[in-house]
Amino acid sequence: MATGTSAASRSVTYPLGRIGFLSPKPNSISGPFRLLIPVTHLPRQDFPFRRKKSFSIGVVMENKTENTSVEIQKLNAVETTGNTKLQVSSARVADRLTRKRAERHTYLVAAIMSSLGITSMAVLSVYYRFSWQMEGAEIPLLEMFGTFALSVGAAVGMEFWARWAHRALWHASLWHMHESHHQPRDGPFELNDVFAITNAVPAIALLSYGLFHKGLFPGLCFGAGLGITLFGMAYMFVHDGLVHHRFPVGPIANVPYLRRVAAAHQLHHSEKFEGVPYGLFLGPKELEEVGGVEELDKEINRRIKLSKGS
Repeated sequence: MATGTSAASRSVTYPLGRIGFLSPKPNSISGPFRLLIPVTHLPRQDFPFRRKKSFSIGVVMENKTENTSVEIQKLNAVETTGNTKLQVSSARVADRLTRKRAERHTYLVAAIMSSLGITSMAVLSVYYRFSWQMEGAEIPLLEMFGTFALSVGAAVGMEFWARWAHRALWHASLWHMHESHHQPRDGPFELNDVFAITNAVPAIALLSYGLFHKGLFPGLCFGAGLGITLFGMAYMFVHDGLVHHRFPVGPIANVPYLRRVAAAHQLHHSEKFEGVPYGLFLGPKELEEVGGVEELDKEINRRIKLSKGS
């Protein structure tokens, strides 16, 4: 209930000239009887009037039932809107999780197929080439040693090549392609994946040439192609799987050195040390050179807590 107050004024007129003690001074003849003489015969202009204001107070009672119901309706509307927003947000989160699972599944299938395909072809190529070399009476030990040495050397050399290309090309003239790797990914693949295909081209060419030709030089080419292939497979599992969780990698996530490698590459994406490290497997060494050991340890501990929480 609401209470309102209103005031109204009305005028009450008192003719001052009609009051006895304000009448003209009585003379000696009339005396006090002058007070009993009606004053209606006196001139009107001789008696000024004074208006006096009077006030009256009124109380207005208003029923608030209608206002209360309106407020309840507004609160219900706000609550309904909040519930609707919560439902929409939950639906978006669920949809995003479903899409992420589908993306990981798609990339996992692609990774398994490519890994099995490349691994099987590499194994068959090595077996065929060495069996072919051993058919004659003389075993080409120098050629076989060159193949083995170049496979190891190419795998290690690819780390330094990737470090240089990452800094000088991918973060420079080819940034328009590599930028997709530093942004949230929409879909199972990104434009940056083209670099993996680019590196596979020379590996396939070297393997093919070394497989179908005899001699020391073809053996060195075969070893170089094999080393590039091995580095590419290791890079995919550690970089795409362990660091960026594009597919599950199983027990390799618990290998201490690979955990340091993953943490170091995560710092590359944070840009705390101007992009260092640009390499992958030697990333922890790069961080030591710029004084990032403390940050590396913090990142390792953070990743361990996340893995335990999940």
